[in-house]
Parts: sequence; C-alpha cells; structure tokens
Amino acid sequence: MHPEASPVEGDLSEAVSVFVELRPRLFGIAYRVLGSAVEAEDVVQEVWLRWQRTDRAVVVSPVAFLSSTTTRLAINVAQSARVRRETYIGPWLPEPVDTSNDPGVGAERAEALELALLLLLEKLSPAERAAYVLREAFDYAYHDIAHILRLSPVNVRKIVSRARKHLTEDQRDSVDAAEHRKLLDAFVAAARQGDVASLEALLTPDAVSLSDGNGMRGAARVPVVGRARVANLSTAHPRFWPAVEVEPVEANGRSGVMLHRDGRPATFMTVAATCRGIHQVMWVFNPSKIAAFIASRSRRAALGTV
Repeated sequence: MHPEASPVEGDLSEAVSVFVELRPRLFGIAYRVLGSAVEAEDVVQEVWLRWQRTDRAVVVSPVAFLSSTTTRLAINVAQSARVRRETYIGPWLPEPVDTSNDPGVGAERAEALELALLLLLEKLSPAERAAYVLREAFDYAYHDIAHILRLSPVNVRKIVSRARKHLTEDQRDSVDAAEHRKLLDAFVAAARQGDVASLEALLTPDAVSLSDGNGMRGAARVPVVGRARVANLSTAHPRFWPAVEVEPVEANGRSGVMLHRDGRPATFMTVAATCRGIHQVMWVFNPSKIAAFIASRSRRAALGTV
C-alpha cells in the first residue's frame, strides 16, 4: 500500500486542482483588461504564487479570492501599461490571441473579446474596464464586482452602464462571424489584386486603417482615415502582396489572416465591420505581438484550453 499523502501535500494538491480549473477564467479576465496575452500570463503566474502563499483554510470562496486577486493585479498592470504606451510609436493594438480551440478565452460568454472592442476598452479607465469585463464577459453579480473593486454596488452599476453605452455606440450593428469572414476574404483578394475600386466598395466613408509596428519601417505611424486613403494604402506597396503567403487564422473569436514572409509569420491583419461595410482595418507588424500570437496558438494546441 502507498502511504497516504501528508496534510500539506494533500492541501497543495487540492490548491493546484482548484487553480488549474479556474485558470482559463483568470486568464480571460486579465487578457480583456490588459489587451496583452503576455501581460495576462504574467498576472496569472503572480496569482498562482499568491495562491500558494495564502492561508487557504480561511478562504471561503476560491473563485472569489482568485478572481479578485487577478482583477486587482490586472488593474495595477493596466495603470502602469498606460504610462508605457505613451512612448509607443504609432497606433497601439491589442495582442491577438488564437481562439480556434477556445473561442471564449475562458469566458462563459465571448463578450469583450474582439480586437476592435478591446481597443475601445482602452478608452476606459482600468477600473471601468474591469467592471465591464466582469459583468459582460463573465456575468459576475454587481455586488461581487463591487467587492472586487472595493466600490459600492450602486457605483458599479453606473460604471457598467456608462461603459456599455459608450462601447455599444461604437460597436453597433457588428456583422456576424460568417459575414465578417466574407468581407475579410473580399478585402484580402482585392488588396492582393491591387483593385482599389473593389476595396473602396467594401469600405465605409469614414474607414480607418491602424498599423501597430512601434516604429517599424513600413508601418504607418498615424491612423489612415477615409475610404480612398485606406484603399490606396492597402495596395500602395506593389511588392508587398506578391511576397507574402496568406494563412487564414481565427483570432479573438473572429477571422483574421497571418501573412508569412520568407516562410515566417510577419504580419497579422483583420477587420471590423457593420452592415454598412468595413470601418476598421487592423495590421499588427510588431514582432513581439506576432510571437505572442504564435505562442498562444502553440499553447492552446497542446492544452486544448486557455
């Protein structure tokens, strides 16, 4: 017979089990608040270390403890990240993550996951962002969110209501996943052919193109606004499209493409669209964000979850 595990070993084993079960949710919260898979992973790792050091015998609800710790740490990181992003060269976009194996990135619902919405969340304060994420993506009760954020339930309701109103004004009438894929495919096909007229037909009059390269050569350092300018930009470099291979991917619950150059992933691109057409084109050139996407794909392929 094998000797029974000591109380300490048994307790740690249970702690690991609880954490592993909740980890996808914790990552999902941190990622939505931060817009960075790398930073979210760091937060989750710190939560694990704190969970190990905690007197778990006095923890009434592991879910509440771990969610609170994750949210508060993510808010702290978001506050410092905001300062760092002031020195970012050109537009900043969230890190895309592979969601082909786990469309919700650990969420009960997939809200607050699309890149365009994560970008809009950046307009909110970190605490407002957290309140919105906990309510809309994870369906936390207002009094639980109030406890996590150390605010009154009334205040939390007001924060979520303001955030919802602000975000839905920009996100109204988003197309479904099938139409999104259709529009993205049409955009890529027209851009590869240098068909400016077809591109303009796909774009809304106020369309904007955002290129995240943090100063990289070839990445526009300011948003490009207007149907004609976005269409021209997308075909401006005649040597760009013939030199890349296009791989369809799923990122943040929506269709995207990874553009490979010399056999290596170099650029991620996706769009945001309503029934009126494509209103936002997002290009990620930053090598660290491309690497983070590839890492998220490899990790989820191995684990089957986030």
